[in-house]
Amino acid sequence: MDFTFSEEQQHIRETIRRFCEAEIRPLVFESEETETFPKEMFKKWGDLGILGTRYPVESGGTGMDKISDCIIREELSYVSQAFASSMSAHSHLGIWPIWKAGTADQKERFFKPAVSGDKIAAFGLSEPDVGSNVRGLKTRAEKVDGGWRINGAKMYITNAPIADFILLAARTSPEPTADAISLFIVEMPNEGFEISKLKKEGIRSSETGLIYISDAFVPDDCLLGGETGTYPIILESLMENRVGVAANSLGIARSALNASIDYARDRKVGSKKVGEFQAIAHKLADMSAEIESAKWIVYYAAWCVDQDTLTHAIASKAKLISSEVALRATENAIRIHGGAGIMREYPVGRYHRDALVYVIGEGTSEIQRNLIARSLDL
Repeated sequence: MDFTFSEEQQHIRETIRRFCEAEIRPLVFESEETETFPKEMFKKWGDLGILGTRYPVESGGTGMDKISDCIIREELSYVSQAFASSMSAHSHLGIWPIWKAGTADQKERFFKPAVSGDKIAAFGLSEPDVGSNVRGLKTRAEKVDGGWRINGAKMYITNAPIADFILLAARTSPEPTADAISLFIVEMPNEGFEISKLKKEGIRSSETGLIYISDAFVPDDCLLGGETGTYPIILESLMENRVGVAANSLGIARSALNASIDYARDRKVGSKKVGEFQAIAHKLADMSAEIESAKWIVYYAAWCVDQDTLTHAIASKAKLISSEVALRATENAIRIHGGAGIMREYPVGRYHRDALVYVIGEGTSEIQRNLIARSLDL
């Protein structure tokens, strides 16, 4: 493995940094305060080519590797985890299964407009009474003339309030087996869908919804791939996305460290800079060391994706380590800032709220530990 980023990857990082500073940072505070996402950002992302990072050029993507994808996610998260989260839910979870298993017509109607930013996607998997047990989902799809009738509920669905379509997981058989779980592309609005926007502590400007589904009709041509039993596609999508989420967490941690270094250099207590106190310097040292270790596992996991050697255990290790590092780094950032750390004019409180999301979302830390333990053949 080459332990350096290529010239092209370094160029991608610089391009995304400039874009984030010019186009995203000016929007962050107001978006967080109003808890609204600027939908026009998707078109800007599409024009920049980052919505199609992981897809081949012949499919309408930009054909980049997973390392480049993680660089993009890290830099977006450095400025705003909420913006990065909305993009992630759209560009991977919302459309990767369509690219992987969709019909030619489904790719033309949904995948290509999503990659260009002309349509916004969401991924409807989590449910109110299921938690992390995907196999236990209760939303049901029953076959009717010309399509399917769907009933159930989905919770914590990123982009749901602004989505043009939702890739929805539902049970197509009463049998409690994985092969009875299928995916449907549901165009919005749909009269059988009632979407309530949720208010959150973290990633506030990434709009998240609670969905009630009552006798919603979905035509046959919106069953993913025209086939039932697409549960393996869900697992593949989640596994690779955990690596992306690990990169998101790395971006949050870096922003917390750099904000803390700046504060420690500028803030004085008496005649001494805050950073000259050993207790503060040690916190910064721990943050720096842990972030560096997280960086290696994140980009090792990304390299494994590119080598087609990624396992559930490696993806879970990257997600577990980076999210927990981000949580500690952002808490330390608040402690270093002292009273300023809980003031809205400083961003470290937002960083900590956002970091909390990823020790829960995309599979809790406990779920990651379960997956890692299985690989140990205990």
